[in-house]
Amino acid sequence: MKFNLTAQDKLSKARAGEITTDHGTIQTPIFMPVGTAGTVKAVHQHELKEDIKAQIILGNTYHLYLRPGLNTIEQAGGLHKFNGWEGPILTDSGGYQVYSLTEVRKIKEEGVTFRSHIDGSKHLFTPENVMDIQRVIGADIIMAFDECTPYPCDYRYAKNSIEMTHRWLKRCCDRFDTTEPKYGYSQTLFPIVQGSVYKDLRVRSAEVIASFEREGNAIGGLSVGEPAEEMYAMTEIVCNILPEQKPRYLMGVGTPVNILENIALGIDMFDCVMPTRNARNGMLFTKDGIINIKNEKWKNDFSPIEADSDLFADKVYTKAYLRHLIHSGEILGAQIATLHNLHFYLWLVKQAREKIIAGDFYDWKNTMVKRLGQKI
Repeated sequence: MKFNLTAQDKLSKARAGEITTDHGTIQTPIFMPVGTAGTVKAVHQHELKEDIKAQIILGNTYHLYLRPGLNTIEQAGGLHKFNGWEGPILTDSGGYQVYSLTEVRKIKEEGVTFRSHIDGSKHLFTPENVMDIQRVIGADIIMAFDECTPYPCDYRYAKNSIEMTHRWLKRCCDRFDTTEPKYGYSQTLFPIVQGSVYKDLRVRSAEVIASFEREGNAIGGLSVGEPAEEMYAMTEIVCNILPEQKPRYLMGVGTPVNILENIALGIDMFDCVMPTRNARNGMLFTKDGIINIKNEKWKNDFSPIEADSDLFADKVYTKAYLRHLIHSGEILGAQIATLHNLHFYLWLVKQAREKIIAGDFYDWKNTMVKRLGQKI
């Protein structure tokens, strides 16, 4: 993997760049649609590519490991062949999912034992076998196995947690560096900065992660319920330490406002289930703010979902029709709303990139933040 910085904003830390992988080039800043179980819910691959204009998507190690299982993925020739997506893929390590299973998992130095949410069967994730699993899945970018601490989290627990995460990272790197990719293309390992909302722990973790000198770095544990101000403060601290010439990925974030504010702090890559999950519940993100399409006010609104959009679904379908579909529980409603939200997120980061290159990102960002957060 290669990363080239192409532009930097003068009034903020925002930057535009390009990540080159064996499955294609990614222009940053970028949003990555989440495809937990090998599919971005309610979206065909051609829609992802042609309509949403996604450049990279996510898979989830925990879910894919449990179902369909590694044998099926390996026989298919990896996740790209299995799901028909020809572009870059990133897999998270499954750590976040495992730690969310608070009632059915145990964390030890060796790794984490947990019970499947599907059938209750018992499993063990270690730094080593999570690297092996992600080799089998075959994503272009894979994540180190870490502990994502909850919020709130007391200082002592957070300190012990990052120290274990750093020990686990050494084991991840050792395993990754002594194994080969399975399908003839290269893979890249990103470590993850943790430390909850404690400044000194974030500084320590960022310094340790940077010292491993991997090709990119991630920031975890900042989409677990903490106030946005805490997220921004921790992100700023970490971005000031992580090397400038490598991509920075803020995991699990967030709203359109969160994304713009974090781009201004120096983040290059984002993912979040929000645009897809909220779409299925009737929440639309637009250039003018947030629409709850279930509301009565849209019942007889026959204007397009977003008239000046270049997305087919936005121009052809009306707000009234989409409201009807969502209220009726029709699958098409979820599909249209998902297409809209993902298209909007990709449009937003593309606009941010263009503004950074043009040199007027900062003022544009401040104007957009006021609009994007309001409810229509």
